[in-house]
Amino acid sequence: MIECETVVKKWGNSLGIVIPSDVAEMEHIKEKEKIRFMIIRDSKALTKTFGIAKGKLNAQEIKDQLRKELYND
Repeated sequence: MIECETVVKKWGNSLGIVIPSDVAEMEHIKEKEKIRFMIIRDSKALTKTFGIAKGKLNAQEIKDQLRKELYND
């Protein structure tokens, strides 16, 4: 498995992503091949959480705040 970053683009009435050619080659991805992928939004949740936490929150409060930011933002 490899991680890469790309931008979502409008294709007609749909949205699409482009797999960079070097990644496609490295992973041996061919046209019309079915693949699975994960969607991970570019988020600053960790920075926000730990930036505000400096000595003020316990571990459970940090964890709760992180979950809130990751899943409800």
